[in-house]
Amino acid sequence: MFWKVLGIIVLVWLAFAILGAVIKGLFWVAIAAAIVFGLYWLITAVSAGGRRDANKL
Repeated sequence: MFWKVLGIIVLVWLAFAILGAVIKGLFWVAIAAAIVFGLYWLITAVSAGGRRDANKL
């Protein structure tokens, strides 16, 4: 019984360690994607002028 509990604790710890590393690695990618999307939306809204609704992508 002790080894089962210890094994479960180790597996949960490993899962959190891997998940934390993935989230930490993808955080800056998500930030960069948000910036690029915002710039695209801004450029599209400015270049369209009155021809297009800025709320539609």
